[in-house]
Order: sequence, then structure tokens, then C-alpha cells
Amino acid sequence: MAGNLKPARLLLLAACVAAAGFAYAVPPESLPDPTRPPAVVAGNDAGAVADISSSRLTSVVLPKNGRPAAVIEGQVVPLGGMVGGARLTRVTESGVVLEGPDGIERLFLTPDVEKKSSVTKRVAKRQKDKP
Repeated sequence: MAGNLKPARLLLLAACVAAAGFAYAVPPESLPDPTRPPAVVAGNDAGAVADISSSRLTSVVLPKNGRPAAVIEGQVVPLGGMVGGARLTRVTESGVVLEGPDGIERLFLTPDVEKKSSVTKRVAKRQKDKP
């Protein structure tokens, strides 16, 4: 069979066989889980320093029927519920608002990302295009 193959095809076949062999060289258990939260968030890294306010909010729940909630510090907190000494007063798709004795605190799911709607972009472009 190898005698009927052209050298380029034989080289390609050899590369495929070698690649298949390398796939078994690294056991899957040694690869990191891409869905696992960072050790700082999970609390597993004792030497890590993190901004607690940015890692406290994990998720928001906005059901069509029912009460909004947020996952803060690993706990599901319904709208109006308490976390620490603060009350959850607002839940949006990008973050939450907590009101407590220290004042108002806003937590965001992605603190470094600013969301802009496509409508705002179109209006800004129209205004820029006008003479």
C-alpha cells in the first residue's frame, strides 16, 4: 500500500499518525479545566491578593416570572435579601446594587467592560455624519 502513495501523501499520513500518538502523550487529568474559576475567586490561593468587590458577584438571575436574584459570595440572594450588612436593592443584566450602613455599593459582573447598545452607536454615527 505504501508503494502506491506519492511522497507528499506518505509524509502527510506519517504526520497524522504522529499527531494521533501525541494526543495520548498528555493525560486529560493534567490539563486545566477552562470552566473552573480562578483560585483567587474560589478561595484556594492563600497568597493571592484580589479586589474583593470585583470578585464577589458571580451571576445574576433575571427570570421572566419570579423574583430577580444574584449569586454573591457563593450565596443566592433574592432581590430585597441581605448579604453581609447590606440589602440587595437592584438587579440588572450587568450588575447589582447593595445598600447598607456604609452607603451604596455597585457590583458588576464584568467590571472592566463597558456595554454600549447598538442604538447608541447608530445615533452617534448619524450625528457624526451630519454636516
